[in-house]
Amino acid sequence: MKCDQCSRPATVHLTEIRGGKKFEKNLCEQCAAKLGSTQGVGHTPINELLSKFVMEHSGVQTEPPAACEHCGITWAEFRQTGLLGCATDYDLFERDLAPLIQRAHEGATHHLGKAPGSKAETGAIQKRHVDLAKMKKELRRAVEAEDYERAAALRDEIRDVEQQGAV
Repeated sequence: MKCDQCSRPATVHLTEIRGGKKFEKNLCEQCAAKLGSTQGVGHTPINELLSKFVMEHSGVQTEPPAACEHCGITWAEFRQTGLLGCATDYDLFERDLAPLIQRAHEGATHHLGKAPGSKAETGAIQKRHVDLAKMKKELRRAVEAEDYERAAALRDEIRDVEQQGAV
């Protein structure tokens, strides 16, 4: 399509509706700039335009809240340091924190944790972790060596240990 004014290739297409009638103009960038119509001249990608439009008309906040009223931390400060200022920040920045927490914890959004126990229990748990790590390493080696019988036995042993200790 050619520019309505100078015959160069038209890259700006304007549509106006006046008095119920549709008027179209096809302009090159230079003619559009002369007429003062610079919308669309910046070649903004369509996905960016659509995202901006949807966000503006959805009522969803695009920016996190300004700052915590208790500790004063902003989202930008958290992004720089990786540290929140107080417990209120988890609620304040929940919408923005949730995807970060999910990524960091492989999809989990809540910390399940472990209750502290006696030294004997803690020692047993640590030993189970070490044993599991050794068995998993041995399993990888067995698979690499194509020793599938040994790998199957190790897989079953690992499953049993994990089920017993809920590790």
